[in-house]
Amino acid sequence: MIRSTTVVGVRRNGTTAIAADGQVTLGDTTVLKSTAKKVRRLAGGKVVCGFAGSVADAQALLERFETKLEAFSGLRRAAVEFAKDWRTDRVLRQLNAMMIAADSDGLLLVSGDGNVIEPDDGVAGIGSGGPFALAAARALLRHTDLDAEAIARESLGVAAEICVFTNANVVVEVV
Repeated sequence: MIRSTTVVGVRRNGTTAIAADGQVTLGDTTVLKSTAKKVRRLAGGKVVCGFAGSVADAQALLERFETKLEAFSGLRRAAVEFAKDWRTDRVLRQLNAMMIAADSDGLLLVSGDGNVIEPDDGVAGIGSGGPFALAAARALLRHTDLDAEAIARESLGVAAEICVFTNANVVVEVV
Protein backbone atom coordinates (compact mmCIF):
# COMPACT_ATOMS: atom_id res chain seq x y z
CA MET A 1 0.00 0.00 0.00
CA ILE A 2 1.33 3.42 -0.93
CA ARG A 3 0.87 6.04 1.77
CA SER A 4 1.82 9.62 1.52
CA THR A 5 0.87 13.19 1.87
CA THR A 6 0.23 15.91 4.28
CA VAL A 7 -1.62 18.88 2.87
CA VAL A 8 -2.75 21.93 4.83
CA GLY A 9 -4.63 25.01 3.74
CA VAL A 10 -4.52 28.20 5.80
CA ARG A 11 -6.54 31.36 5.21
CA ARG A 12 -5.62 34.58 7.01
CA ASN A 13 -6.26 38.25 6.23
CA GLY A 14 -7.60 37.54 2.73
CA THR A 15 -4.66 35.35 1.71
CA THR A 16 -4.70 31.58 1.45
CA ALA A 17 -1.69 29.27 1.39
CA ILE A 18 -1.83 25.58 0.57
CA ALA A 19 1.24 23.56 1.50
CA ALA A 20 2.16 19.92 1.04
CA ASP A 21 5.11 17.72 1.85
CA GLY A 22 6.99 15.78 -0.81
CA GLN A 23 7.06 12.24 0.55
CA VAL A 24 5.60 9.17 -1.13
CA THR A 25 5.88 6.04 0.99
CA LEU A 26 5.48 2.36 0.12
CA GLY A 27 4.12 0.34 3.04
CA ASP A 28 5.42 1.26 6.45
CA THR A 29 9.13 1.30 5.71
CA THR A 30 10.11 2.57 2.26
CA VAL A 31 10.26 6.15 1.01
CA LEU A 32 9.80 6.00 -2.76
CA LYS A 33 10.15 9.71 -3.42
CA SER A 34 10.86 12.72 -1.26
CA THR A 35 10.17 15.60 -3.68
CA ALA A 36 6.70 14.92 -5.07
CA LYS A 37 4.68 18.03 -5.93
CA LYS A 38 1.18 17.75 -4.49
CA VAL A 39 0.06 21.37 -4.90
CA ARG A 40 -0.99 22.77 -8.26
CA ARG A 41 -2.29 26.03 -9.71
CA LEU A 42 -5.43 25.72 -11.83
CA ALA A 43 -7.68 28.06 -13.80
CA GLY A 44 -4.86 30.22 -15.06
CA GLY A 45 -3.33 30.47 -11.59
CA LYS A 46 -6.49 31.78 -9.90
CA VAL A 47 -7.10 28.55 -7.97
CA VAL A 48 -4.63 26.55 -5.90
CA CYS A 49 -5.31 22.89 -5.18
CA GLY A 50 -3.54 20.39 -2.94
CA PHE A 51 -4.35 16.71 -3.13
CA ALA A 52 -3.92 13.62 -1.03
CA GLY A 53 -4.26 10.11 -2.42
CA SER A 54 -2.90 8.13 -5.30
CA VAL A 55 -1.12 10.28 -7.87
CA ALA A 56 -2.95 8.89 -10.89
CA ASP A 57 -6.32 9.32 -9.18
CA ALA A 58 -5.50 12.83 -8.03
CA GLN A 59 -4.29 13.83 -11.50
CA ALA A 60 -7.48 12.53 -13.11
CA LEU A 61 -9.54 14.40 -10.54
CA LEU A 62 -7.58 17.63 -10.99
CA GLU A 63 -8.20 17.52 -14.74
CA ARG A 64 -11.94 17.05 -14.16
CA PHE A 65 -11.97 19.78 -11.53
CA GLU A 66 -10.26 22.22 -13.88
CA THR A 67 -12.97 21.51 -16.46
CA LYS A 68 -15.60 22.47 -13.86
CA LEU A 69 -13.67 25.63 -13.00
CA GLU A 70 -13.81 26.62 -16.67
CA ALA A 71 -17.53 25.80 -16.97
CA PHE A 72 -18.79 27.51 -13.80
CA SER A 73 -17.96 30.88 -12.34
CA GLY A 74 -16.46 30.75 -8.88
CA LEU A 75 -14.69 28.10 -6.87
CA ARG A 76 -17.69 27.14 -4.73
CA ARG A 77 -20.04 26.43 -7.62
CA ALA A 78 -17.36 24.53 -9.55
CA ALA A 79 -16.49 22.48 -6.44
CA VAL A 80 -20.13 21.53 -5.80
CA GLU A 81 -20.66 20.47 -9.41
CA PHE A 82 -17.38 18.55 -9.33
CA ALA A 83 -18.28 16.79 -6.05
CA LYS A 84 -21.65 15.75 -7.52
CA ASP A 85 -19.90 14.18 -10.51
CA TRP A 86 -17.27 12.57 -8.30
CA ARG A 87 -19.91 10.97 -6.11
CA THR A 88 -22.29 9.79 -8.85
CA ASP A 89 -19.98 8.80 -11.72
CA ARG A 90 -19.19 5.06 -11.61
CA VAL A 91 -15.58 5.55 -12.63
CA LEU A 92 -14.82 8.71 -10.64
CA ARG A 93 -16.25 7.40 -7.37
CA GLN A 94 -13.64 4.63 -7.42
CA LEU A 95 -10.84 7.21 -7.32
CA ASN A 96 -9.16 7.52 -3.95
CA ALA A 97 -8.17 11.10 -3.15
CA MET A 98 -9.13 14.28 -1.31
CA MET A 99 -8.48 17.89 -2.23
CA ILE A 100 -8.10 21.27 -0.63
CA ALA A 101 -8.86 24.07 -3.08
CA ALA A 102 -8.65 27.84 -2.67
CA ASP A 103 -9.15 31.02 -4.61
CA SER A 104 -9.06 34.65 -3.54
CA ASP A 105 -12.48 34.28 -1.88
CA GLY A 106 -12.19 31.09 0.14
CA LEU A 107 -10.85 27.69 1.10
CA LEU A 108 -12.68 24.40 0.52
CA LEU A 109 -12.15 20.74 1.36
CA VAL A 110 -13.57 18.50 -1.41
CA SER A 111 -14.01 14.73 -1.21
CA GLY A 112 -15.46 11.90 -3.26
CA ASP A 113 -18.35 11.32 -0.89
CA GLY A 114 -19.93 14.56 -2.10
CA ASN A 115 -18.64 16.82 0.63
CA VAL A 116 -17.63 20.39 -0.10
CA ILE A 117 -16.71 21.94 3.23
CA GLU A 118 -15.62 25.47 3.98
CA PRO A 119 -13.84 25.30 7.35
CA ASP A 120 -15.16 27.65 10.04
CA ASP A 121 -11.68 28.72 11.08
CA GLY A 122 -10.03 28.95 7.66
CA VAL A 123 -7.85 25.87 8.14
CA ALA A 124 -8.05 22.39 6.58
CA GLY A 125 -5.73 19.40 6.67
CA ILE A 126 -5.81 16.14 4.72
CA GLY A 127 -3.65 13.07 4.29
CA SER A 128 -1.66 10.95 6.71
CA GLY A 129 -0.24 13.93 8.58
CA GLY A 130 -3.24 16.17 8.00
CA PRO A 131 -4.50 16.10 11.61
CA PHE A 132 -1.02 17.04 12.92
CA ALA A 133 -0.66 19.93 10.48
CA LEU A 134 -4.23 21.05 11.17
CA ALA A 135 -3.63 21.17 14.93
CA ALA A 136 -0.38 23.09 14.50
CA ALA A 137 -1.97 25.56 12.07
CA ARG A 138 -4.88 26.23 14.42
CA ALA A 139 -2.52 26.90 17.31
CA LEU A 140 -0.39 29.22 15.19
CA LEU A 141 -3.47 31.11 13.97
CA ARG A 142 -4.65 31.64 17.54
CA HIS A 143 -1.35 32.55 19.14
CA THR A 144 0.82 34.28 16.51
CA ASP A 145 0.66 37.04 13.93
CA LEU A 146 2.31 34.92 11.23
CA ASP A 147 0.87 35.19 7.73
CA ALA A 148 -0.91 32.31 5.97
CA GLU A 149 2.21 31.12 4.13
CA ALA A 150 4.38 31.04 7.26
CA ILE A 151 1.68 29.19 9.21
CA ALA A 152 1.31 26.61 6.43
CA ARG A 153 5.09 26.04 6.32
CA GLU A 154 5.44 25.80 10.11
CA SER A 155 2.48 23.44 10.47
CA LEU A 156 3.97 21.10 7.83
CA GLY A 157 7.23 21.20 9.75
CA VAL A 158 5.45 20.12 12.93
CA ALA A 159 3.67 17.31 11.06
CA ALA A 160 7.01 16.14 9.60
CA GLU A 161 8.38 15.80 13.13
CA ILE A 162 5.48 13.55 14.19
CA CYS A 163 4.20 11.63 11.15
CA VAL A 164 6.51 9.07 9.52
CA PHE A 165 4.62 9.54 6.21
CA THR A 166 5.46 13.26 6.07
CA ASN A 167 8.76 14.94 5.24
CA ALA A 168 10.03 18.50 5.44
CA ASN A 169 10.26 19.07 1.65
CA VAL A 170 7.44 21.60 1.58
CA VAL A 171 5.84 23.15 -1.49
CA VAL A 172 3.57 26.15 -0.85
CA GLU A 173 1.33 28.04 -3.25
CA VAL A 174 -0.38 31.27 -2.20
CA VAL A 175 -3.50 32.86 -3.61
